[in-house]
Amino acid sequence: MNTLAPLALALPALLIAGAAAGFAGGLFGIGGGFVVVPALMFLLPVLGVAPDHTAHVAVGTSLASIIFTSIRSTSSHARRGAVDFDLLRSWAVWVVLGTAVGTVFADHVSGAYLALVFGVGVLAFAVYFLLPARQGDPLFAALPSGLPRVGIASALGAFSTLLGIGGGTLTTLTMTVCGTPIHRAIGTAAGMGAVIAVPATLGFVLIGLGESGLGWGALGYVHLPAAAVLIAMSVAFAPMGVATAHMLSPALLRRVFGLYLTFIGVLMIAKF
Repeated sequence: MNTLAPLALALPALLIAGAAAGFAGGLFGIGGGFVVVPALMFLLPVLGVAPDHTAHVAVGTSLASIIFTSIRSTSSHARRGAVDFDLLRSWAVWVVLGTAVGTVFADHVSGAYLALVFGVGVLAFAVYFLLPARQGDPLFAALPSGLPRVGIASALGAFSTLLGIGGGTLTTLTMTVCGTPIHRAIGTAAGMGAVIAVPATLGFVLIGLGESGLGWGALGYVHLPAAAVLIAMSVAFAPMGVATAHMLSPALLRRVFGLYLTFIGVLMIAKF
């Protein structure tokens, strides 16, 4: 059988998933993993990935695509002055440490229970963004420093790596509840995606080397042909999401983000 035939069969769905991930990445500062991982779980068996490896390859491939989605989104937000590069630099080392921990535990943590905890937490914060009484009223006066910052940044990296996401949702939540304007929180969260995805992708490549049943074109747990399609589409559509985000007022963007959190929370709980 022609090795390109399965890719051609999966191509339309990969194109749609990549476009959706790019637009969502620009709009909400996320890497698009919430879109890409479920799509890959369905498509990777078509591409010859064995069932035992589907979840790991989906996460690894999603992380690889997030690198480029995040860089494209960040550059677009930065042109509008909406990226806190000082925060990215000060959090980076702890986030990278968390991604290392997440990669080590990727084979040992139940994805179902992780999704349940994540879903419940996200739904709780959705209430914060949707209730009119809380609009514009931060829960904390400033972003954490010292040991709390170390713990939050490390947990962000570990949790995002295990779920195959860029950490944008958690970064936006953290910054917004600490009083950061939502446009700036989203722009900075886009940059956090690359900080997480680069080391996490390398980790999934390394732990997957030598495994069989990964399909044609796989490098460790990263399916390179699928990643290439996703990257091309997400990079093209990310600026559209950024432009849409900056067209919305802060109050409206908060409500849209709250609805997004509700959808993601329900989706995660449904996986349990």
